[in-house]
Amino acid sequence: MQRLGKAFGIIALYLCSMLLVVSPVQAQVSPFAAVSITCAPASLDIAVNPGSTYTAFTTCTVTNPTAWTEKVEIQVQASGLTAGYPGSIYIGSGAETDVQIVLRAQPYMPMVSLQVSVTGTVTELNSAPPPNTATSTSSLIANVQQYSLIQVEAVEPFVQLLPKTDKIFEFKVYNLGNQIDFIKVGITDNSRQQLDNAGFTTNLPTVKPQIENTPTGQNVRVMIRTPKEQGWADDYYTLDFYAESEFACANGACNRESQMITIYVRGFYLPGFEMIPTVSMLALAAAIAGRNMIRNDDEEEEGVTQIFDSAPGL
Repeated sequence: MQRLGKAFGIIALYLCSMLLVVSPVQAQVSPFAAVSITCAPASLDIAVNPGSTYTAFTTCTVTNPTAWTEKVEIQVQASGLTAGYPGSIYIGSGAETDVQIVLRAQPYMPMVSLQVSVTGTVTELNSAPPPNTATSTSSLIANVQQYSLIQVEAVEPFVQLLPKTDKIFEFKVYNLGNQIDFIKVGITDNSRQQLDNAGFTTNLPTVKPQIENTPTGQNVRVMIRTPKEQGWADDYYTLDFYAESEFACANGACNRESQMITIYVRGFYLPGFEMIPTVSMLALAAAIAGRNMIRNDDEEEEGVTQIFDSAPGL
């Protein structure tokens, strides 16, 4: 009996030792949900200029560190943007899955930096509701990029001036981009060279105007003095005004828009008379009068009575 008692004691001791070993292992594999999500790149640039796609992409890696299959629901919060992504995914034990997130901005949207968050939440654990709440969030920055778009309008596309006359020409410059821009204004080199050779004097603004991105254009003035001596003939000249975005030039793609106006400079005329038409009419009248005088003298010498033709019907 003593030996039997010792045997039972040894067995009981062995069973107790097994319980002490198994309990920690069972505690390690208890059914609790967990998830991890990371996104790269974490900073996205979105172009919104005319002709662009207005979209940007990032890839988020969703990891399941548990020993069970999980269903993870994906949510994206991007104020002011439209997001495209899968609603939910299944991830196996100890596995990871890549998810692509697409962000789309509105066309011509103002330049701005926006916070974007991508969240993964475990909704099923081994096809059953999870015993705990498990979520993970990755934060992104979406940068809506600046773009430049300029429009130029001449207030007076055609002007008629006298020699040695001062004239201020006004142009409206519109900033149709999505941010404040400094605009360089001037006259094209070819146009300015022609005006200088003809004797014009031009005066341009010395500073670059800063123009808000609003539908209202800003007036830019250019002062012109016509040549001192024009001569007898009329002449037409062109002034080619341009506006250029400083932002576009700084980024390697100068955005220049121009507007041409026509300047008609009158020649010198006698007061109240236009010289060329008047001289032409006087010459014609003198020729007709001279012809009639010669004809009358010939008829008188021949003794022929002069008969004047009446108007038709009389």
